[in-house]
Amino acid sequence: MAATATTAAMAIAVATASPTASVPTFSSLPLSLRRRPQPLLLLAASRRHILPVPKASWDESVPEEEGEAEESEESAAAGDDEDEDEKPRPEPVSSSEFQLAAPPEGYVEPAAFDELPPESPEDVAAAYESLYGPAFSGETVLGNNVFEVKVVDPVDMDREQRPNDDFSERVVQVSRVTKVVKGGRQLSYRAIVVVGDMKGHVGVGVGKAKEVTEAITKAAMNGRRNLVTVPLTKYSTFPHRADADFGAARVMLRPACPGSGVIAGGAVRVVLEMAGVENALGKQLRSKNPLNNARATIKATQMMKQFKDVAEERGIPMEELWK
Repeated sequence: MAATATTAAMAIAVATASPTASVPTFSSLPLSLRRRPQPLLLLAASRRHILPVPKASWDESVPEEEGEAEESEESAAAGDDEDEDEKPRPEPVSSSEFQLAAPPEGYVEPAAFDELPPESPEDVAAAYESLYGPAFSGETVLGNNVFEVKVVDPVDMDREQRPNDDFSERVVQVSRVTKVVKGGRQLSYRAIVVVGDMKGHVGVGVGKAKEVTEAITKAAMNGRRNLVTVPLTKYSTFPHRADADFGAARVMLRPACPGSGVIAGGAVRVVLEMAGVENALGKQLRSKNPLNNARATIKATQMMKQFKDVAEERGIPMEELWK
């Protein structure tokens, strides 16, 4: 078996070598190969390491393959050149060539944050006011701590401490409300109050409390927060007619000639009188709920416009409105 492997190796070497190349003999092989000859397949696979073949003895087909490979490389390089010609790439700019813009004349570099002098609370408050305006109280923050402002509930006010303004109050309805809970029933009261100054300003408020007086006070404060302006003519009536809905209630308002008075009923009459209307017609068309009718009346008055406002919107003088 060893003789056969050695003979096969010698035959392969002779077949692959050129006549001019020197072929090593068996005696020139290393001792390891002589004592332990490799199988035929392993010897054939590793013949390049054992029997190097000179470059001049390669087959003639190899240069052709090399030539074809060179041609393919040249064509690929030519294709890359064409791609580069079609899509030119911008030249890279080195970071050393970039220069910052020169600062303007008179520029003074600001100091670092940790080098600035410490700010006092007055400076901080002044800077805040310059950006966002006065504080919550409407006064300057300097000398007025917002967190120490005491908000007084209107229910806790005495009669003398309550707001003394030109607005008068009129109670429309006080109803008792019962809430059934696990332990029994909780009784409370709901008050509807209309607030007005008889000069075109009126508001409807609602308040709830355990006592009637507290509920009325809360409703009056709520009405002052929801004041609206009612457009009136020199005869203390509406400039034109208007209808409005609120919930299931529907209210109809019509102007009236001087001397007619307020011809209306229920919550509509209270709202018109507190607004300062002296001549008008009002009608509740659907629901009789006092709160919904009062709010529907407020909504109807907000749908009205003065003659001068309509003339300004149309861009014409007031005399042409009746032509």
